[in-house]
Amino acid sequence: MPDTILPPCSVLLLAGGRGQRMGGRDKGLLEWRGRPLISYLHERVRPLSDDLIVSCNRNADIYRAYADQLVHDDTPDYPGPLAGIRAGLRAARHPWLLVLPCDAPLFDEELIGRLRQAAAARPEVPHMLHDGEHWEPLFCILPKALAPQLEAAWQRGERSPRQVLLPLGACPVACARDDPRLANLNSPELLNSPG
Repeated sequence: MPDTILPPCSVLLLAGGRGQRMGGRDKGLLEWRGRPLISYLHERVRPLSDDLIVSCNRNADIYRAYADQLVHDDTPDYPGPLAGIRAGLRAARHPWLLVLPCDAPLFDEELIGRLRQAAAARPEVPHMLHDGEHWEPLFCILPKALAPQLEAAWQRGERSPRQVLLPLGACPVACARDDPRLANLNSPELLNSPG
């Protein structure tokens, strides 16, 4: 599908977590193969959008180099990725928001293209990667128009992105089980493993 008919999208890189498995260090700024983790996804998505958003709760001065705009959680207790997604939807300038976690440096253009193609085919619903067994809600593309429904779920106390998106009619975008492109380098062991 030619890129010209894919929906224009804002891009949200989630880098606002507590980093518990990393001893409290800011995951997006940890080095992998000599570069900060966030730099890999930044490199892939930068050509796609003039609205690149980074959700971060610290180190804003550093993250500013990777973003057109920064957002942060509106509560101080690191309530999880749904808080970052809420903030990203509020800030997004385009009808779609592509959401990716900062600690998946192998995520590639092919998977991004498939998410965007799914959005073009069914523009009214969210689309999430699915490996045949599990949903991958932090690899998704969402219509900005769903922001009120997501906010209502948040106000009801829901904190799980998957539990919010499935009732909104989320469609699966298939990927292989154990696809290495989805590998989250979210522990010191994974970050330092060879390969």
